[in-house]
Amino acid sequence: MATDTLKSSAGAGGASGPGGLRRLLLDNGALTALIVLVVALSALSGDFLTADNLLNIGVQAAVTAILAFGVTFVIVSAGIDLSVGSVAALSATVLAWSATSEGVPVVLAVVLAVATGVVCGLVNGFLISYGKLPPFIATLAMLSVARGLSLVISQGSPIAFPESVSHLGDTLGGWLPVPVLVMVVMGLITAFVLGRTYLGRSMYAIGGNEEAARLSGLRVKKQKLAIYALSGLFAAAAGIVLASRLSSAQPQAAQGYELDAIAAVVIGGASLAGGTGKASGTLIGALILAVLRNGLNLLSVSAFWQQVVIGVVIALAVLLDTVRRKAGATPVGAGGGGSKGKQTVTYLLAAVVAAAVVGATSLLHSGSSTAAQQKVGLSLSTLNNPFFVQIRAGAEAEAKKLGVDLTVTDAQNDASQQANQLQNFTSEGLSSIIVNPVDSDAAGPSVRAANQAGIPVVGVDRGVNKAETAALVASDNVEGGKLGAEALAEKLGGRGTIVILQGQAGTSASRERGAGFAEGLKAYPGIKVVAKQPADFDRTKGLDVMTNLLQAHPDIDGVFAENDEMALGAIKALGSKAGTSVQVVGFDGTPDGLKAVEAGTLYASVAQQPTELGRIAVDNALRAAEGEKVSATVKVPVKVVTKQNVTDFKG
Repeated sequence: MATDTLKSSAGAGGASGPGGLRRLLLDNGALTALIVLVVALSALSGDFLTADNLLNIGVQAAVTAILAFGVTFVIVSAGIDLSVGSVAALSATVLAWSATSEGVPVVLAVVLAVATGVVCGLVNGFLISYGKLPPFIATLAMLSVARGLSLVISQGSPIAFPESVSHLGDTLGGWLPVPVLVMVVMGLITAFVLGRTYLGRSMYAIGGNEEAARLSGLRVKKQKLAIYALSGLFAAAAGIVLASRLSSAQPQAAQGYELDAIAAVVIGGASLAGGTGKASGTLIGALILAVLRNGLNLLSVSAFWQQVVIGVVIALAVLLDTVRRKAGATPVGAGGGGSKGKQTVTYLLAAVVAAAVVGATSLLHSGSSTAAQQKVGLSLSTLNNPFFVQIRAGAEAEAKKLGVDLTVTDAQNDASQQANQLQNFTSEGLSSIIVNPVDSDAAGPSVRAANQAGIPVVGVDRGVNKAETAALVASDNVEGGKLGAEALAEKLGGRGTIVILQGQAGTSASRERGAGFAEGLKAYPGIKVVAKQPADFDRTKGLDVMTNLLQAHPDIDGVFAENDEMALGAIKALGSKAGTSVQVVGFDGTPDGLKAVEAGTLYASVAQQPTELGRIAVDNALRAAEGEKVSATVKVPVKVVTKQNVTDFKG
C-alpha cells in the first residue's frame, strides 16, 4: 500500500502466520515505519499525540506532499525533477506580484501562477523529449532560471500575499487546516491519474521500459511533455499553499524542497529506476518526514542531528526496498485487482494499531504532572552564522542561570521551516517563545497562533509584523548601517569608489542595513557606489563575489559588507590590499571579525553585542511568562569597533 502493490512469488500463503506477518511488514515498509515512529514518539513525548500537534504535522507535511505528488509522476516514468522548489517560489511570486503591484484581479493572478508552473514543466519536458537533455540537467537548469526570475520579479524582497488567497493557509471551522484539505485533494487526483487514466498507464510503461513503450505505439515524447507539465502544475499549487501559510511570497522560499519531495517518493516505495510508485506511498513518505521533524523538535534534538536522522531514514527506505525484493516480492506496476482487498485489510490493520497507540499513550501520559520549571522556545533564523551562535550562547547562559528549560531550533533561513517550529512550540504549550524571524512578515501567522494560545512571544534582533510581541530585543540595523557609512566615508576622507556586499535577498537585516548605509552615505557625495552584489551573508560567497567584482573594478577604495562573514571573504579576495589601499567595514562584531579588526585587515565592524541580545531576550521572555510588565522595545546599543577600541569591546 505504501509502496507498490506486491505479490509474493513464494506462493499464496496470505498474511496468516509468522511468515505472513513478515510479508505484510515487508510489503508495506513505509506504513510500518510510520506506525513505529508514531508509537516511539508518543511514548517519548506527551506533547506528540495531541489533536493540535497531529494537525500541525498535517500542515507541515502538506507542501512537501503536494510537491511530491507531482514528482511521483516524473519518477514513475523514470525521470527526475529538481526544479519543483524553485517553480513553487516563482509561481507564488507571480501571483503576489501580479495581484498587488500590477493590480491584476486575484482570480486571474491565480490562473497566471498556475500557468507559470505548467509552462516551466512544459519547458522541462521539451528539453528532455525533443532537446535530448538528461532530466537531471534540464531540471537543474530550470531550478536556477525559476529562482532567478523569482528574485528579479520581487527585487529580492517578500511580497504580501492577497488576503483572499491567504485563506488557503487558514482553518475551516477553527480547527481543520485548509492546507491539509488541499493535500488530500491533490493526493486523490494523483491516485486517479496513476490508476485510472491512459496517461497514468503510460507513465508506468515508460518507466518500465521506454523503448518497449515506444515500439508498442506509445507517443513517448508527448507523454513526457504532459508528465512534466503535471509536475509543474503541482509545484505551482504547493507554492500557493506555502505562500498562503506565510502570508507573503518569499523569493527564496522552498529552497531544497525538491530533495524532500524526492525523498518522500522514495521513502514511499517508488524506485528511481522507474515503473513503480503510488500516491498513497508518497503521502506516507511525506508524513514520515513531517513526523520525524516534528517529533525531534518536541524532543529538543539539534537541527543538525535532524538532518543526519532524515538522511539515515532515506537510506534505510532504499535498503528496505532491496530486502523486500530479495525476499521474493515482485512489483505489479500500477496495481492489480486482486491487491485491492489486501490494501483495504492493511489500511484497517494500520487504523487498529493507531487506535491502540492512542489509547496506550494517553494512559501513559495521563498521570504526568506539569513541571514547575518554565519552558521557553528559541527559534533562530540560522545557526550557520557566528552572530546567531553567539545569541544562542547568551540565551543558554541566561537560561541556565535562571533555571529555565530552553529549547533552541535552527530554521536554516527557511521561513516555512521556522513557521513549523513555532507551531510545534505552540502545541507544546511552552511558557513563552523567543523568535529571531527569517522574515518579519512570514513569522506573523505563526506568532498570531501563539497569541491566540496565550503564549507571550519575544522578538530578538528582528521584529514580527502583523502580530503581537511582548517585547522586541534588538539592535538598530538602520542606525548601524548609517554608522558603517560614516566610518567608511571618514576613513576615505569623503571621496572614493566603493562596492557593497549585500546579505541574503529578502531578509529584513539585509534590507535595513542596506537602507541605513544608503541613508548615511547621502552626507558624503564624494563617495560613489560602483557595484552592489548579494553574497548571502556567507564567507565563501563573499570571497567569490569580491573576486569577481575586482575584475571589473580593480581600483576601488572601500567595501561595505552587511555582515562580518562576507567582509572576511572580501578581505581574503583583496589580499594585501585589505587595510592598506582598500578599507573594509563589516557588521555584527563576531569573534573572527574582531580578530581581523585587531589585525588591521578589517577597518571596522558595527558590533551588535549578540550575547547581550540572547541574554536580555531570555530575561524578558521569563518575565512575560510570569505576567510581569516588560518594555515593548529593548534596544541594545550598536558600536563601531576599530583597532583603537577593539580591546575594550566585550561581545
